[in-house]
Amino acid sequence: MPDLLLELFSEEIPARMQAKAVDDLRRMVTEKLVAEGLVYEGVKAFATPRRLALTVHGIPGRQPDLKEERRGPRVGGAEPAIQGFLKATGLSSISEAKIQTDPKKGDFYIALIEKPGRPAIDVIAEMLPVIIRTFPWPKSMRWGARSAKSGSLSWVRPLHAITATFGLETEDPDIVNFSVDGIEAGQTTYGHRFMAPAAISVRRFEDYEAKLKAAKVILDPQARKDIILEDAKQLAFAQGLELVEDQVLLDEVSGLVEWPVVMMGSFEKEYLAIPDEVIRATIRNNQKCFVVKDPKTGKLTNKFVLTANLEATDGGKTIVAGNERVIRPRLSDAKFFYETDLKTKLEDRLPKFEQIVFHEKLGTQAERIKRIEALAAEIAPLVGADVEKTKRAAHLAKADLLTEVVGEFPELQGLMGKYYALAQGEDASVAAASEEHWKPQGPADRVPTDPVSVAVALADKLDTLVGFWAIDEKPTGSKDPYALRRAALGVIRLIVENTLRLPIVKAAQVSIAGLLETGTQHPVVDSHKLPTDLLAFFADRLKVQLREQGARHDLVDAVFSLGGQDDLLLVVRRVEALGKFLETDDGKNLLAGTKRANNILGIEEKKDKRSFDGAPDAELYKLDEEKALAKAIDQVKSEASAAVAKEDFAAAMSAMAKLRPAVDAFFDKVKVNDDDAAVRENRLKLLNEIRAATRAVADFSKIEG
Repeated sequence: MPDLLLELFSEEIPARMQAKAVDDLRRMVTEKLVAEGLVYEGVKAFATPRRLALTVHGIPGRQPDLKEERRGPRVGGAEPAIQGFLKATGLSSISEAKIQTDPKKGDFYIALIEKPGRPAIDVIAEMLPVIIRTFPWPKSMRWGARSAKSGSLSWVRPLHAITATFGLETEDPDIVNFSVDGIEAGQTTYGHRFMAPAAISVRRFEDYEAKLKAAKVILDPQARKDIILEDAKQLAFAQGLELVEDQVLLDEVSGLVEWPVVMMGSFEKEYLAIPDEVIRATIRNNQKCFVVKDPKTGKLTNKFVLTANLEATDGGKTIVAGNERVIRPRLSDAKFFYETDLKTKLEDRLPKFEQIVFHEKLGTQAERIKRIEALAAEIAPLVGADVEKTKRAAHLAKADLLTEVVGEFPELQGLMGKYYALAQGEDASVAAASEEHWKPQGPADRVPTDPVSVAVALADKLDTLVGFWAIDEKPTGSKDPYALRRAALGVIRLIVENTLRLPIVKAAQVSIAGLLETGTQHPVVDSHKLPTDLLAFFADRLKVQLREQGARHDLVDAVFSLGGQDDLLLVVRRVEALGKFLETDDGKNLLAGTKRANNILGIEEKKDKRSFDGAPDAELYKLDEEKALAKAIDQVKSEASAAVAKEDFAAAMSAMAKLRPAVDAFFDKVKVNDDDAAVRENRLKLLNEIRAATRAVADFSKIEG
């Protein structure tokens, strides 16, 4: 079957836009093909700094024929309705319609419409201009004389050429005939801007890709990445050094070049007095270059790796010198910023926070720091942290936001605070907290383990959550402008991965008190209700966290619904034990029996319009199975409750397992809805006791299955 080759050749495609553009082109073309009945076999899409390309393999030569029955007006209906039906269906007279009988509504006209499929190339020629004109660039422009006309093409940068061919591998393909804004589709593209700028005639994808490579263009972004990474590593290795790999930078650099040529430059050793991270940020952000380290010491060297877009006649000397010439003043500025920052102590910067608003309803940064200090001091004993060190750490943790280096490189916030704190003689734990209190910032980020860092990190995140909850700025749908979901997941990971016992409700209450003490007068949420609402949010986030780890979210509901479950570590342990129990035959069967009891109770409670609370009367037990179940319930209640009190959830589940045989026997032998009303009520109370017994470990009614 035929293949489609499409290339959109433009002046420039910014690197940051290429990945999405590739996805958009693939999606828009394939969705339209499928909608037109042209189901394809495979698709690949590519981007370089000057072109978007796509090949679709195995497209049918023409659309399938379509047959459709369309129902019209009733036989004998009004003439205008009949004429409208004829016009809509293309019938020349009503005699061409069939008559269909509806047993209830009578006879109706039916038109059988046959629509022959069109050649695929015609369909493609019709759809591609629409896709090009509606392409969703984040930013686009108009250019040239045509830009003054209404409806002129808007593209990321001037579009110069369109290549579009369609045909079988064994034959010369046809050009897909269409034009967009005066640009005719053809089979001509262009090679590298400087090394091979001449026009190239192409036919199909294999021919296209090979000719581009000969013209110094590597079409596949992944191939360019592989070349850059391998050449950079080899270049560093040849000098006894090691490349500092950077996937984000590699993605960006591969989008800046069509023919990557890797080179190495250097800078003065005096700049190595700057922290490595500042050197890396300077070279990375300003010149898109990689840094290199000494594998023996792990410290950066005064070398860097750049990626050029051409093979220079002088071997790259001019290109390297140009990059060195730009990097030198950048590093000089960074060195000046760093040395200037060292002259001012962190605490001396803090008064400026009194003029910086954190949020209009939550006060200044200075007020927020005061709240974090107080909350961190409360949390410190619970996580094994020194209270005074924790207060000091919380006091200084945000100070580096006001430094020159962080102003220039915001991604170094926290890290620079650590360096400056160590430089002014702060305790190592206090200094580390400046960096680590921001963590974890995502699922892949590490979790701090130093108790001081943990206390400050928890206080920082809880203050954020409580504050925005208090002013009713909660996440809604996909919107979470203050990253509150991330903050909650951070709290969960800090607690669980450090095996901490931190009552969330109590911590929230302390945070609320701090919020009110700092003079913030804007809370709109009931401070008594807030901790409960926030706990529900943590339950939702915990479900997400556990689900990503393969656990069942319904088990989290089963544990949280017991009420008073604000110790997240114990919730996780209980969920883990419950999950293991439900994987056993005892667990599965007990769950089934409990659900059966719940279903019967639900029906009978609705029928009688009352619940069946209260202890059953042992005198009314008629059968041995009733007595055995009552005895098992008493034993299990006692053992499971004792195990839960000792936080031995595995033992609690083992106790629950003892209930299973008695429940099975009861449902096998006992008729719950006995003819004797007193016996019926007593047996329903016994079923309620099953529900009460299982609630020692979880609310089984919340468990699916």
